Order: sequence, then structure tokens, then C-alpha cells
Amino acid sequence: MFWFSADLLPFCIAYYLQKNNNSDLFGIFDITNKPKDFFKTQNLIKLSKTWFYHDNIKFDSDYDSEYLNEIQKKYEIDLQELINHDRILNHYNEYYTFSDSEKNIILYNECKLFEKILNEINPDYFITTETTLQPHHLFYEMCRKRGVKVLMLNHANWKNLCYISEQRHKIDNSESSLNIDLSNNASFDILQKILDDSKVSKFHKKFHKENKNSKKSLLQAAAKFMSSSNDNIKSHYTYFGRTKSKVLLKEFQDSINKKNRQKFIDDNLFKKIEKDEPFIYMPLHQEPERSLLIAAPKFSNQMETIKEISKKMPKNFQLYVKEHPTQGPARNWRDISFYSEVMNIKNVKLFHPNFNPKFLFQNCKMVVSVGGTSSFEAAFYGKPSIIFADLGYALIPCIKKLNSYNELKQSIEESINTEVNPQHVQNYIKFLEKNSFKFDILNFESKYANWFYMNGNLVDINFDSDKMTQFLNNNKSELENLTMEFINKMNHYENEVVSKLEDQP
Repeated sequence: MFWFSADLLPFCIAYYLQKNNNSDLFGIFDITNKPKDFFKTQNLIKLSKTWFYHDNIKFDSDYDSEYLNEIQKKYEIDLQELINHDRILNHYNEYYTFSDSEKNIILYNECKLFEKILNEINPDYFITTETTLQPHHLFYEMCRKRGVKVLMLNHANWKNLCYISEQRHKIDNSESSLNIDLSNNASFDILQKILDDSKVSKFHKKFHKENKNSKKSLLQAAAKFMSSSNDNIKSHYTYFGRTKSKVLLKEFQDSINKKNRQKFIDDNLFKKIEKDEPFIYMPLHQEPERSLLIAAPKFSNQMETIKEISKKMPKNFQLYVKEHPTQGPARNWRDISFYSEVMNIKNVKLFHPNFNPKFLFQNCKMVVSVGGTSSFEAAFYGKPSIIFADLGYALIPCIKKLNSYNELKQSIEESINTEVNPQHVQNYIKFLEKNSFKFDILNFESKYANWFYMNGNLVDINFDSDKMTQFLNNNKSELENLTMEFINKMNHYENEVVSKLEDQP
């Protein structure tokens, strides 16, 4: 089973998988109307059966609350938490406000659809990239609870490496597989040199610099958008309220706001640290972002997290909060009122997004990050950290994962006094690299954004079979290598099953 969307990587994997594996392939399509005709009629991939997600979301009937309660218990999923943290269905959507009834109708329709699919097909494997929106994540969770083997492609957050696992950013069986070798001669100086060459933020900056950077492509996309039909507004709840006039007005307002907010940031945010002032470092997440909304929904309010830390850290400490450098380029800078509120908290200092985080890592006592890579990077500088999301690098002993703010005060006190062992960090790096393979997923995203989506500016595009074939052929080598990793993973699972059966008396 595949989840197909504007992210074209799963389609590419399916194309090369069918050439090397004799499996029945099925697909759920979460796409807009213009590419739909292509995917309904395409013959590049032989799919035994397909479902188009948005065709099954109907608002002309009510929902059954008892059924939703049954689903919640059966799959142990907090459906309300999941749907309330979807960026389309909550406050991040500036075009349309969904009622509770509409949200529940969406949940009801998709749960009915997903159960029908899983009952009918009962797939052996669900092949997917990282889940981003709630329908995709809900289907993933339902697959896991039903024993469907998930093959999720994860960015390793290290170099241009990836790995395939059942959970996002967690290597399979990592708790029992991590080899703790304390005989190596690791040092923080060596680790920091490795980090400078390998940290994921280096690759993210390159991606955001290249994606949507062409004014020509932007103008062409705008012209195409204005001259084409806008029927998604009726058929896709994700497009409700997105009239052409509203979209253009918002783009215009965003461009003005971006300049005003950039000026406020440049004029008011800190650009140097105070000597000998003890502080905790908290980097802000880009918003909206999966690592907050889906990975750590109970901690998605970053203002609340800032206030909780400021209340529960030692009295002589300051909290240094730094804006995310890609917040502006990717999502627009936050409202000035947000920055002002942070700056008005008495023991908090707000730092400029371009301030080199290296100085913050070097001089802080510890790091608190909801679910970003900063807690991982802090370990390279010998600094302990706290996270709230369930991430694989919490295997490093100096990184502590919390489940509630109630644990924060004691955990901060303990972490400040924690001594970081560089050998633990080096062991995790070796473990990560051993279980990963080379695939530059950000570079691949840039490729298809440029090839199909007008430099990433417009996704509701008519697809062409010849153009798709050419793209598949142009990237044949790396896609074949990636597909072989999925086949190897499936073979590994099959061998595990055989071994367990042979071990039974």
C-alpha cells in the first residue's frame, strides 16, 4: 500500500518496485484535481486498486460519534488531538475556519474509508515517506495498530543519509541494538568538526535557498493560477475559502508583513551574548511544522513552553530563545506581537535568527528543544538537553525525553549537572551511519519541485505522461538504489518471520 500525494517520491518508488518485486500494489491518492486525471489513467504503474481520498470526504451527511469513539478505543488514537493539530483544520489556516462538526465529519468519513481499505486489502506493507498531515498520519497509525508492517523513509538528520523504519526518526529495535563501546578516543573538538560537515541544518539552508527562489517561476505560477479553473475550492476541504482574490491578497499582505517583521527582528532581537551569564538555550521551531503538530501535539504552543521553562529554571538563569532561520523564507516571520510577548518575559532574551548558534551551544548550560535537531547538536558541544518529542537520538544518555511540563523543574536541575560523555555521542553516530544509506531526499524534493511544480510555487498542475517518464529515467540510478533498500528491508522482515517460525517448538 502506498500513500500518493504532491510528494512524488512514493510514486517513483512504486514505479521501480514493480520492476524488481512481484507484489500487488495499491494506492491512496491525496492530490488536487488537475493531476488527478493523470493518476486515474496512468499506465506507468500497475495498481490493483486505487482510492482518491477527497472523493470520499462528503459534507452532505452527519457523523456517528459512537463510531468515532469505537475507532479511538480500537486503535488507541486520540482523534480530537490529531485533528485539532492539523495545520489545515486549526488556526494556521487563514482562509477558512472549520467548525467542530465539520472536523468530525472529516474524521468520520476518513475512518470509514481507511477501515474499508484495510479490511478489504489487509496489506503486508505500507510504504510511505514521513507523514505530514492528519489523514496520512491517521492511516499510518491504523496500519501500525493492525500489524501492517510500515516502511517509512526517514531523513537521518545527518549528512544526506536516510533509513527505513516503522516509526518516524527511530531506527527499528534501536534500544536493543545500540552497541555501547566506551573504548574509543572521542573528543568534543573532533565531534564538532564532524558536526560542521554533517549537520542537517546545512542541507536545509541549501534547500530553502534553492526552493521558490525564482521570481520568474513565481510570476509564471501566479499567471497560471489566475488563468486556470479553481475547482478545488469545492471538492477539497483543504482548499475551502481559497478564492483567487484571497490568495493574491494574502500574498501581497505577506510580502508587506515580511518586510516589517524583518525590520523589527533586525532592530530588536539580540545579536550577542552576555559574558558569564548562565543561560538555557531554546531554539524555536519553524511553524507550522510536523515536528510540533504531529510529533509533539501537547507541546505545540511554543509560547507556553517558553513560559514554563522561564518559571522552572534556576532563579539566576536566563532563557535564550532564538528564532528559526528558515521561519521567514519558508513560512513568513511570526507576528510582531509574538516577538514582543517573548521579549517582555523578564528572564528571557530573544535572539536574531542569523545569530550563530555555535556560540549559544558553546556557552549555554543546557538546551531545551521540543523536537528539533538542536538537542542532538548540543551533545557535540558537551551540553545536556531536554526534548518532548519521541526521537531516536534520545538514546544518547545526556538527552532526556519528557512527557509533561510537570517534569521540567526537576529535569532541568538534573540536566544542568549532567556530564556529557563524548564517547556516547560518537557511538550513536556510528550506529546511525551503520543503519542508514545515502539518499539526498532534500535534493530530490528540489528536483521534482522544479520539474513539475514551477520551482515549488504551484502544485495544482496538469501532469504529462511523457514528462513523468523522462523524470523517472533522468533519476533512474538513485531511485533504483533507493527501491533496493526497500526490497532489502522487506526481505529482512520476511527472514525474521521465518526465523521465528523455525524457533517455535
